[in-house]
Amino acid sequence: MRDVRSHPRRDRTLLAAALVLASIVLLVIAGPLLSPYAVDEIDFAGVWGAAPGLAAAHWFGTDDLGRDLFVRICDGGRLSLLVGLAASSVSLFIGVAWGAIAGYFGGLIDAVMMRIVDILYAMPFLFFAILLTVLFGRHIVLIFAAIGAINWLDMARIVRGQTLSLKRREFVEAAIVSGSGPLHIVFAHIVPNLLGVIVVYLTLTIPQAILIESFLSFLGLGVQEPHTSWGALVSNGAQAMEATPWALILPAGFLAVTLLCLNFIGDGLRDALDVRGVRR
Repeated sequence: MRDVRSHPRRDRTLLAAALVLASIVLLVIAGPLLSPYAVDEIDFAGVWGAAPGLAAAHWFGTDDLGRDLFVRICDGGRLSLLVGLAASSVSLFIGVAWGAIAGYFGGLIDAVMMRIVDILYAMPFLFFAILLTVLFGRHIVLIFAAIGAINWLDMARIVRGQTLSLKRREFVEAAIVSGSGPLHIVFAHIVPNLLGVIVVYLTLTIPQAILIESFLSFLGLGVQEPHTSWGALVSNGAQAMEATPWALILPAGFLAVTLLCLNFIGDGLRDALDVRGVRR
């Protein structure tokens, strides 16, 4: 934690990315409170497809149906960020536990657990998402389930590899000699020493999950009206880009800047946490 706290003072890129990302998060949370329009409200008194400006409080303009684009971008940002956090939470809890247990126990347990990971890797994700949509309908929970079902696989492999290199270290042997059980050693001794790797990779799984959700929404398999996301807004904007180009540029810009900031933060945290390596 001392490395993380001191690193932003040395890396202006990490600090700038964190400030920009915090501003975007604050905007998508508090932004709709500043606008008189609801996310699905149509301004019948205004011009449909109006350009960004101060007229009628449509700061980002309106889409081709007369809905305020500022409120819709904020609402879509909430869902996109929520998808990223939810999928990353699944990756954190399932992937870390799965990989650490497989790496520490080894042998048959490791072989069976990692073959399950290989089988899940072999499943085509788009086919899996379409199957869920056909069987259970288009619901936001299914997006979380579809993304979370595959997003923890990479985390499990990374944690397993790191666990294999740690389980023969001196502090693990000392814990074994002191009578600690296997699960206690895994979660009390090995996993805390992997926090640097876990935190860095977690910052990379969030943009990955956001991109997957945006891809599904762009294809029409993701979030459905009246809800929206940045991917759905980009899809709608692409269909009317000649008449209302701001309906494509603005949500795509928010999406690109958010992903860029998350990647810069991940790179900065990697530099801050990997300087000294794993230690006890």
